[in-house]
Amino acid sequence: MNKIKIGVMSFAHMHAFNYSKCLKKIHNAEFTGIYDDNAKRGKEMAGLLGVKFFSTEKKFFAEKLNGVIICSENSKHLSMTASAAGAKAHILCEKPISVNLKDANKMISLANKAGIKFMTAFPCRFIPSVVKARRLLDSGEIGRILAIKATNHGSLPDGWFTDKKLSGGGAVLDHTVHVADLLRWFTRREVRTVYAEIDRSIYNKKIDDCGTLLFEFENGVFASLDPSWSRPKSFPVWGDLTMDITGEKGNIYIDAFSEIIDVYDDKTGKHSCRSWGSDAYMGLVKNFVDMILYNRTPFISGYDGLKALEVALGAYESAAKKKVIELPLKAKK
Repeated sequence: MNKIKIGVMSFAHMHAFNYSKCLKKIHNAEFTGIYDDNAKRGKEMAGLLGVKFFSTEKKFFAEKLNGVIICSENSKHLSMTASAAGAKAHILCEKPISVNLKDANKMISLANKAGIKFMTAFPCRFIPSVVKARRLLDSGEIGRILAIKATNHGSLPDGWFTDKKLSGGGAVLDHTVHVADLLRWFTRREVRTVYAEIDRSIYNKKIDDCGTLLFEFENGVFASLDPSWSRPKSFPVWGDLTMDITGEKGNIYIDAFSEIIDVYDDKTGKHSCRSWGSDAYMGLVKNFVDMILYNRTPFISGYDGLKALEVALGAYESAAKKKVIELPLKAKK
């Protein structure tokens, strides 16, 4: 069996390292190398992972890649998607898919016109508790879903994440899209309205770090979310992802990040979490490789990425206008 040649575009996003480690473990994938517009960062990561570094996209795509994993700053997703589409390389793009709906739609269009597959990186769909919850919901064990209470807390990632030109938004954008995707996946419905209150009261940065969001779905399901960067500096970047699902016949509670060992290191002065058991990143990357190898439909499509982005952007609009916002939003010209 021929190996699928995969390259990573940019190590701006922290998940690039996790995806890269997975690529090295998948027997039918060849981790061909790294392109990064930050040469120092790219060379360092290529050396650490034992792969080639490419200083230009031209040299990178000359390797005749079957697919790429885009992990750049959010605002650069469009340009890298355009490059990958031009090279006929299938795409796994880090979330959020983009910083606005116009760019997201263009990314999907570029992939379609090039005849390539586009997948959005939502690794939470591969967490065992999340997968089991989906199965229980589909089985009807707790009956019709009535309401969902969710959290996705973390600490401030800093760097380009707090530069709106590069990130597109703060905690609300960064943490809402994960949960919005799961809510859509569980309910099999779209969000109809969003109401949000958003602030930047924790870190004194120029970007939002906290908020409370309320959603109503097409079928009447009501959901709430706290996506705040409310954990202290000494805490791991991701704090939790929980969902309390209330149904007509019972409840399902998800604590998605419970498969961890807490480590307290006096040398670094920081608490860290070391995972054991399942590996959601591996599930995501293997699914991407298999999608290319077996010509499968993307499990998490570009459209899924766009609809999750739309929920977060709706929240920002709601907070700015201080009113409930109806979805879908109109892409700004």
